[in-house]
Amino acid sequence: MVPMKRLIILLGVVSLLAGAAYLLTDVYRFLTLPLSSEEISLDYDLRPGTSFKKLAADLHDAKLVSKPLYWSLYARLQGQANSIKAGEYRLDNRLTPVELLDKLIEGKSLQYSLTIPEGWTYQEMMNAIARHPHIIQTLTDGDNVMARLGAEGMHPEGRFYPDTYYFPKGITDLDFLRRSYAAMQSRLQQEWGEREEGLPYQTPYEALIMASIVEKETGVAEERPMIAAVFVSRLKKGMLLQTDPTIIYGMGDSYKGDIRYKDLKRDTPYNTYIHKGLTPTPIALPGGDALHAALHPAKSNALYFVAKGDGSHHFSATYKEHRAAVIKYQLAGNAKRYKSQ
Repeated sequence: MVPMKRLIILLGVVSLLAGAAYLLTDVYRFLTLPLSSEEISLDYDLRPGTSFKKLAADLHDAKLVSKPLYWSLYARLQGQANSIKAGEYRLDNRLTPVELLDKLIEGKSLQYSLTIPEGWTYQEMMNAIARHPHIIQTLTDGDNVMARLGAEGMHPEGRFYPDTYYFPKGITDLDFLRRSYAAMQSRLQQEWGEREEGLPYQTPYEALIMASIVEKETGVAEERPMIAAVFVSRLKKGMLLQTDPTIIYGMGDSYKGDIRYKDLKRDTPYNTYIHKGLTPTPIALPGGDALHAALHPAKSNALYFVAKGDGSHHFSATYKEHRAAVIKYQLAGNAKRYKSQ
């Protein structure tokens, strides 16, 4: 017979092994099965500095993590308890605890967006940033934004790339601007490096100015190379650009929807009916198509264009043809109303 003492020890070992086996099985099931059988969806704001213990307790209170101790031990054994990233997360019961930990480590937080349309001005962009509920406002009216971006002395108009940007909750206005500024710098340098030969620009900035004018002159994407071709030809010939969007930009807040004859004569730096060449700065935020058009204009001898009333334009190589187009499309065929500029 087995001595009683040895039997007790043997039974104890068996019990320990059975308990360990049950524990391991329970842990395995917990880690590999969905968090809960209940339909649970939770937006959790994981703040910087939050401990894993606090995180596990919060998710347990929310009925998402049923066994926070298991989850915490797993994270520590994996050496990942200190690798979770702050952010706002959308969590649900379909995740396994392992997937949940991976999501928090990879920083797959909720993303918000802000669309900056092509043709907006710098001020319109800044107003939209200021209104966004998930962008933290750090800039004041007195801040030199370009200096804060490391571009001291640059005028901000046209320097930011219009696009849809995605970001986590809590991004600062300066970080948002930094991304948009870098995107414009990159796209402009790319287009400049691939530009056509013989263009009348000395610097990428002059091309940026032209792109902004092209952007504001038409809402028809296919026309941008033709619009650019007209302005490039005019620059080469020393002609006035005579483009209304520059007048509007120069008028600032005094523009109320109409350009009057006296506005065409008002001497502002942006009046291309008076001053030859490009405007001192861009007049808007040009998109990629406008940048490309400015540096790859269409092959055309057109020097004039006039709006046809449907968003598109009629292009003319001679003043005579242009005059006829103005009478047809803008004056309803009444030649007596035509006034040359």
